[in-house]
Amino acid sequence: MGQVKKNSDFWYHVAAFAMILVWGISFLNTRVLLDAGLTPTEIFVARFTIAYVSLLVICRFKVRYTGWRDELLFVVCGVAGGSAYFIAENTALELTLISDVAVLVSTAPLTTALMGAIFYRDERITWMTLLGMIIAFVGSVMLALKNGLVWGDSVLGDLLALLAAFVWAFYSMALKKLNKSYTTLFITRKLFFYGIMSALPLLAMEESHINWQTVKQPAVWGNLLYLGLICSMAAYFIWGITVKRIGAVRASNYFYLSPIISMISAAIWFGERTNAVAYIGCVLILAGVIIAEKFKRKPELNQ
Repeated sequence: MGQVKKNSDFWYHVAAFAMILVWGISFLNTRVLLDAGLTPTEIFVARFTIAYVSLLVICRFKVRYTGWRDELLFVVCGVAGGSAYFIAENTALELTLISDVAVLVSTAPLTTALMGAIFYRDERITWMTLLGMIIAFVGSVMLALKNGLVWGDSVLGDLLALLAAFVWAFYSMALKKLNKSYTTLFITRKLFFYGIMSALPLLAMEESHINWQTVKQPAVWGNLLYLGLICSMAAYFIWGITVKRIGAVRASNYFYLSPIISMISAAIWFGERTNAVAYIGCVLILAGVIIAEKFKRKPELNQ
């Protein structure tokens, strides 16, 4: 019976790996768009608009009153899991290496664990989780200061990548509450909507305007469609189904592969190279995240 269950889960594990592969490569797609002249905010708004409009086309939505408290949580999801996260990440990609951003963003589970310990009593931090956080923090410092104590765009980019990981924790906390009352599809639609709405003021304040001649280039609209349709809309659906089948813990384990995929891809397509200090920092970050997640306290059922 156990073997049958294992075999039936095989394709869900394949799906989980495929989504991590998609998300790991998405850093390269964003970098191509930045090099083409699009701003971080333009890329985010275009990506989420494509995803949101696609959902409106393929799904029938009913207007549902959620109450102002839940609606506020949806706003938090849209800002923390949408505009703030992706604009910080996209800006970081302008300033530093793809590999740096991918590894630093992967510390999101640690910031989420820290936030969970603050807001939820059933998610207290264990000593091993704390050790993992310290190891990852040391790795982050090494990665940010890989070229010595010199302030520059690279350090600022690394800090923005860490900021993206930090705001993701607020998204995770809001999502935990909303998951008890709403479907994944409903939450995703709200996230896309509020993400776009919160980014429009920033887009209006930017000095640059969209160059439609640039958007017409196949490399530009092709990457935008990939980010909007595959990385945003489709990936949320597939990931949601996968998590329901094999569980959040087993599915999340595949996230550890994302920085490695990004680093290898960046080295192949962009020829990114770095020094030994940065590589050691990357190893420490990944080790810290794995240790912290592996020994995280299980939620207490009687809470």
